[in-house]
Amino acid sequence: MNIHQYYPVDIVNGPGTRCTLFVAGCEHQCVGCYNKSTWRLNSGYPFTVQLEEQLIADLNDRRIPRQGLSLSGGDPLHPANVADVLRLVKRVRHDCISKDIWLWTGYRLEELSTQQQRVVDLINVLVDGKFEQSLSDPMLPWRGSSNQVIHYLR
Repeated sequence: MNIHQYYPVDIVNGPGTRCTLFVAGCEHQCVGCYNKSTWRLNSGYPFTVQLEEQLIADLNDRRIPRQGLSLSGGDPLHPANVADVLRLVKRVRHDCISKDIWLWTGYRLEELSTQQQRVVDLINVLVDGKFEQSLSDPMLPWRGSSNQVIHYLR
């Protein structure tokens, strides 16, 4: 899996202070997307074991209490990303027990594949649906357009 950005301290992508990972790869390519640079799977740089270790350490760092992990992109549930995202989510669940996990995807909950659903079964909040420029509303919390749905899962 490639990523575009890792923010060890983020207060924009979900509630509280968080670690946020923007992955590469998106099939949806929504008109008006603010993150077009993440669409290509081979863009960005590899998500390494060292970066994963840093992310886990950051989530557990008591000097800056973080509420959890946010996964965005691109699309973390892009078929090419699912195996790596699943492994990461399992690791966060095991090593960062008190942290929540938020995930943004252009796929809708009811259309997820079995493998994508395995990821969703382990997260706390899913924000689903493609960004629709005609439904854009900058006042919406945690989403870009009114068709997108916030699913509180745990």
